[in-house]
Amino acid sequence: MAQAILMASLTPSMDGGKLVEWNVKIGDKVAFGDKIAEGEADKGTTGIEYTGEDPGTILYLRTIDDQVIPLGGLIAVVGNAGEDFSALLAPAAPAQPAAAPEPVAAQPAAPAQPAATTAPVVAQPIAPAQPAAVATTPDAATTDRLKASPLAKTIAKTNGISHETLSTIKGSGDGGRIIKQDIDNYTANLSQSPPPAAAPIQIAPSHGYTDTPVSQMRQVIAKRLSESKFSAPHFYLTIVVNMDNAMQTRKQINLLPDTKVSFNDMVIKACASALTKHPIVNSSWLGNAIRQNHSINIGVAMSVPDGLFVPVIQNANQKGLATIASEVKIFAAKAKDKKLQPTDWQGNTFTISNLGMMGIEEFTAIINPPDACILAVGAIVEKPIVKNGSITTANLMKLTLSCDHRVIDGAVGAAFLQTLKIMLEEPITMLA
Repeated sequence: MAQAILMASLTPSMDGGKLVEWNVKIGDKVAFGDKIAEGEADKGTTGIEYTGEDPGTILYLRTIDDQVIPLGGLIAVVGNAGEDFSALLAPAAPAQPAAAPEPVAAQPAAPAQPAATTAPVVAQPIAPAQPAAVATTPDAATTDRLKASPLAKTIAKTNGISHETLSTIKGSGDGGRIIKQDIDNYTANLSQSPPPAAAPIQIAPSHGYTDTPVSQMRQVIAKRLSESKFSAPHFYLTIVVNMDNAMQTRKQINLLPDTKVSFNDMVIKACASALTKHPIVNSSWLGNAIRQNHSINIGVAMSVPDGLFVPVIQNANQKGLATIASEVKIFAAKAKDKKLQPTDWQGNTFTISNLGMMGIEEFTAIINPPDACILAVGAIVEKPIVKNGSITTANLMKLTLSCDHRVIDGAVGAAFLQTLKIMLEEPITMLA
C-alpha cells in the first residue's frame, strides 16, 4: 500500500526545508533507516531517512528546485511497483497550480487497481536532537484542538497569551496551524501604532549589480540575531589579557606528538573552567525563570560561505586541551562541507566568537540564544606596557563579554572576566 513521505522538521526551529539531492531514484527498493535524500534546513544540510515500517519501491520523487517545502509537504511516495498513488498527490498540491511539484518520472501507463493507502509517513532527519521537534502529519495535527507549533505555544506562554486567546489567532501554517510568525504579528498589533513608514529608499543608478537570493541559513541568522539584539538588553565588558605565558605554554604543548592546540582552544578551555566558578554566567533566560545550566557546553562560532555555524563542545569543562582541539578541527571540517548534524549545534550554554585570526583587535558580538553571554576574542598584538616602572612589550589580547542584563549584572560579568584573565595569564590555573 502506497505511503506518502512528508517533509519533517530537520531542526527544532525550521518552518520548512529544501531538497538538495536524492540518494534514490524511482524504482529503487527502500527499507526503514535508508538515507533517501539530503535536505537543507535553517542550519545546513542533513540526511533524510525513510521511516516507513514496511519496505517498498520508490514510486514518486518531488522535483528538486529552490522552493522551500513546508513541514508536512509531500516529497516522495513509497509502495508496491505499479501501484496507483494518484490519491496521495492531490492533497499535496499547493494553492497555486503553477507551483505544483512535478514528478521526476511519469506515472506507470497502466496502473493496477487502486489499493487502500496507509497514513503518510514523515521522513525523519538522521540525528534528531529532540523527538518533540519531529513534525506531525496533517491528519495527526487535527487531533489537537489547538493547531499550533510547539514554538508558537512557548512564545505565547512567555508573552502571557492565554490558551483561549491563542485559539482565536488565525494561523498561516499548513492547515491553519499557528506558527511563530503569527504570534509575532499578534503581539505587534497589540502595541502602539507604528510610526509612519519611511520613504522608499532611492537607489542611485549603477553600471550593474548582482542580487543573491537569501539562503535559509542567512534568513535564520537575520531573524534569530535580530530577536536577540532587540529583545535581550545587551551590555559589554572588555578586559585586556597578557598572553605571554599562554604563548609559551602553547609552544610546549605543541611539542608533544600528534598535538596541535590553538589559542582559541585555550580560550575555550579557560572559559569552561571559569564557568565552573561563575555558574550564573552559564545560564539562560526563559521569560518567567532563569535556568542555571549544570552542563557547560561551549558553542564555537565558525564562518562558512553561506553564513555561520555554531557547533558545540559538550561538557567542555570535563575535557582536556587536546580533546577540545580535536573536536574543534572535526567540527571545522564538517562545517566547511556542510555535514554538521543537528546534534552538533544544539545544547550550547555559552558561546565564543573569535576574529583575532583575521586581525580584528576588538569587537562586540550579539548573544547567541538561549545563552546569557557571548565572548568576543580579538587578535594577540605586541604592545608596549609599563612593568615594574620600566617600559617593555607584551603580547596583549582583548576579550569583550556581551551580557544579557536580564540574567547577568555588571559585577557578575566582571568577576567572570577577571577569573578568565587569571587562567589565560597563568594557564596552569585552568587545571585547578
